[in-house]
Amino acid sequence: MADADIRALEAATHTLSDEQLAEWYSVADRATPWLRANFVSSVDGAATHDGLSEGLGSPSDQRVFQVLRWLADVIIVGAGTVRAEGYGGTLLSPEAVDWRRAHGLAPHPQLAIVSARLDLDPASGVFADAPVRPLVITCTAAPSARREALTEVADVLDCGDTRVDTAVMRGALSERGLPQMHSEGGPHLFGAMIEDGAIDELCVTIAARLEGGTARRIADGHLATATPMRLAHALSAEDGTLLLRYTRR
Repeated sequence: MADADIRALEAATHTLSDEQLAEWYSVADRATPWLRANFVSSVDGAATHDGLSEGLGSPSDQRVFQVLRWLADVIIVGAGTVRAEGYGGTLLSPEAVDWRRAHGLAPHPQLAIVSARLDLDPASGVFADAPVRPLVITCTAAPSARREALTEVADVLDCGDTRVDTAVMRGALSERGLPQMHSEGGPHLFGAMIEDGAIDELCVTIAARLEGGTARRIADGHLATATPMRLAHALSAEDGTLLLRYTRR
């Protein structure tokens, strides 16, 4: 986006329909590879409340979270987040599926789970109840026995040798016809995306609360890599929540 397109708004999310929110968060060219990450943070930088990101959420945050899923070709999530947040089954409502069909998209985005160790249960609902066969993104050093078990329930892609290279992952997903990529965490995976230079956009909700304590940041576990970003838009909600969209400069 050009600098002239930066818009910091005073529009409350409750005045916007889901269709309007989808317009706000759509990219200009869906065929161009685009990796977006979405997080929630407290004002003092905590990424979780009682160990879970959903503890910081609000109705406005959940609305945007769901709309970002509407727009995605693939939803990317780390294995730790899958276990902690209870992922499984269909990720969209019937209304969202209808919206995607009406806009020429596949009924469901594909789920891609990132795991270097393949510490995943092939019998879990995230595989058994998935409307589309999931992907598992790993590296060539991953345990062979776990790989064999997971190939029964998912397509396993190697994107790196001893660790998952998220820039390689970005290219591999685009080559599979999944250019619109939406990452839902966790912090370790996001840290890798920053280090690898793979991220195009960050949508971050600032919850109007302080957490204190020792909660994690939204990115950790990787080398510090300064990445200039620019504000694309800002939305506010009645409860003081801010919904910020940043794109890579």
